[in-house]
Amino acid sequence: MAMIDRNFTFATNGTVTANDLHNLIDSATIYQDLITGQQPITSVGTNYELLIADGTNPNAAPNAVTVYDLFEDALTAGTYTNANISAALTYGTATGTRLVSANATITTGVIPSLTAGTTTSTAATITSGTITNLASTTGTIATLNSTTGTIGTLNSTTGTIGNLSTTLAGDFTISQGTGTLGTSGVTLGTYGGATSVPVLAIDAKGRITTASTSAITSNTGFRNRIINGEFGVAQRGTSFVSGANDDDSYNLDRWYVLSDGNDAVDITQETSTVPTNQLTAIALDVETANKKFGIAQIIEQKNCIGLIGGNVTLSFKAKVSSTTKLDNVKAAVVAWSGTADTVTSDIISAWGAEGTNPTLIANATFENTPANLSVTTSYATYTLTANVDTASSKNLIVFIWSDVTDTTAGDFLYITDVQLEAGSTATEFERRPIGTELALCQRYFSKLDNTSVLPVTTNTGTSRGFFKLPVTMRDIPTHAIVFDAGSGATFSVGLDGGFQNTNHSQVSAFSVAAEKEL
Repeated sequence: MAMIDRNFTFATNGTVTANDLHNLIDSATIYQDLITGQQPITSVGTNYELLIADGTNPNAAPNAVTVYDLFEDALTAGTYTNANISAALTYGTATGTRLVSANATITTGVIPSLTAGTTTSTAATITSGTITNLASTTGTIATLNSTTGTIGTLNSTTGTIGNLSTTLAGDFTISQGTGTLGTSGVTLGTYGGATSVPVLAIDAKGRITTASTSAITSNTGFRNRIINGEFGVAQRGTSFVSGANDDDSYNLDRWYVLSDGNDAVDITQETSTVPTNQLTAIALDVETANKKFGIAQIIEQKNCIGLIGGNVTLSFKAKVSSTTKLDNVKAAVVAWSGTADTVTSDIISAWGAEGTNPTLIANATFENTPANLSVTTSYATYTLTANVDTASSKNLIVFIWSDVTDTTAGDFLYITDVQLEAGSTATEFERRPIGTELALCQRYFSKLDNTSVLPVTTNTGTSRGFFKLPVTMRDIPTHAIVFDAGSGATFSVGLDGGFQNTNHSQVSAFSVAAEKEL
């Protein structure tokens, strides 16, 4: 407030010059007591006006601005460094609109409380400021970028934060308004279904880190397609040495030896060197040095249902007496694509050099890539997975062998608990009752020792002998009969048994071995 000095005089009826007016203004004084003596007001209307001078031009006349217009744009274009706002900053109220300019930037300011009402801020940027409390009710913050600052509390009820970018500690990020979880390494897909169940691994954060499937088998309790996998059934005998251990000859039930020449290994049913709490294994004792050798089992076509066309897992326990020579043991799942159940059992065309996988015969294909299992001198479980995708596969063959051509007589390879099952996961070895395992073996080989035959009278009054096999064999077997009492008779043998087919005197006792291996 300015007051004119009353001691300043003008001549009566005199002329007032521009210079006189300037002298009058220059003589105007400000009285502090008049300012402090004004009546205070408790509120300012939006139409109240203030005079604001241009600080860059002291000679310019002051401009009038209303309170409404003064706060219409609280933060205009420009950068506000260290813009520490001590009180609450509110925009978007019902009585006025305070816009944060599209080009306004606060770099290191502190805003203790920022409340957004019904106003839209399109591109205001706070790069390293601190907002202790940001509350949004019905407004929209289209872009909020914060790099090193902190938002202590962010409350949003019906408003929208259209674009929020931040990096959070851990495995979650927000970029351009989109939240993203870190990948866990699991392939996107559906695991499990009518024929399989999911197998999941979950970490401490509850994330699935691996996922696979395991086949659901309808023959519960018979998931192992190998018969006599623990070598407990030995109808042919328990020891096979020279003359009985030739290449491609059967030994312990359902198993046969494959070797680079005859008498490469002696074969026994092992009862001493076995895993803890187990009874039997197969022992392969090197007899002819520097020869590759192994064992194999052919699986009947009907027992391959659910295996061909999918993943299978082979597992077994093994050890060697010394790793000095027997240092390369391999295993494979072999597919047979020839005539079903008419398999050429000697599947090796050429054994090859040490470390080189054998060459298989026609219609036989490795379904996995055999590799050194590094078998040690202690029993351990070894597993491999194969995808049986050979076209027109009919049968599967499990083949385990030593791929070494530098062996020493007296070296031993021990194997037990052989299991082949559907799926990509090896499960615990399935131990079936010994009676069940024997019956499964007798489908392919059955031996009756010193058997008393049953007399049968024919329509001509001739008495003939008759015997019954313990189980039905898979096909009409070949057979060998040794007469223990009587002689001269011949027998016809079928799936279930045999009978004397000549009119010779009755044979009262005999032994029979019936075989129909694959």
